[in-house]
Amino acid sequence: MREERLCLALDFGSRREILGFARRFGGNVGWLKVGLEAFVAEGPSIVAEVAETGARVFLDLKLHDIPTTVGRAVAAASRSGAAMVNVHAFGGREMLVAAREAADAARVQLVAVTLLTSLDARSLADLPVAGHPEGIARRLAVLAKECGLDGVVCAARDVVAVKSACGSGFLAVVPGIRPSAADSFDQKRIASPAAALREGADVLVVGRPVTAAPDPDAALESLLAEIQSVS
Repeated sequence: MREERLCLALDFGSRREILGFARRFGGNVGWLKVGLEAFVAEGPSIVAEVAETGARVFLDLKLHDIPTTVGRAVAAASRSGAAMVNVHAFGGREMLVAAREAADAARVQLVAVTLLTSLDARSLADLPVAGHPEGIARRLAVLAKECGLDGVVCAARDVVAVKSACGSGFLAVVPGIRPSAADSFDQKRIASPAAALREGADVLVVGRPVTAAPDPDAALESLLAEIQSVS
């Protein structure tokens, strides 16, 4: 049975690695993520090949450009076989609306990235962005909701604020998930799978704790057990 709350990130630069992990674990997870590295390395055709595993594909390109360009890119992404695509909420209202119109026409889910999980309060001090990460994520989520998007990509610690502002049905896709024994890598705002689900996360995005583990099968089995312990 597929765990619909889990998205396995296929963050590789070669077709062999991408499809190897997709075929190895596609029957266990609801979602497989094709990100920027894989898409740039192998092109749109890799999305359709990953989708052949039966898992839905989250195409994680974090689109951020002028409205017309982003709208056309969302439409093109949907033709690749993706079931969900994302844009940067910082692109603004007009861009989000253009993306949503394209997503609606293509019948794909559309979510907006609020703040990257590699950015914490200290990192934001270097940027012309005022406020605490949770508050910024909440404001961007409200904007995405107003523009008709299906949800946001946010850190686990932002989910409560997002759901409070946007409703329980507003999708929270949560990266930066790290089982207790896993390395945090370059992520700063992280959470365990169980903690993220208890905060209200709908989809957990996990990559290297499984794919870079000495025994990826055992790592996935342990991850699934933790997720399934939370009703």
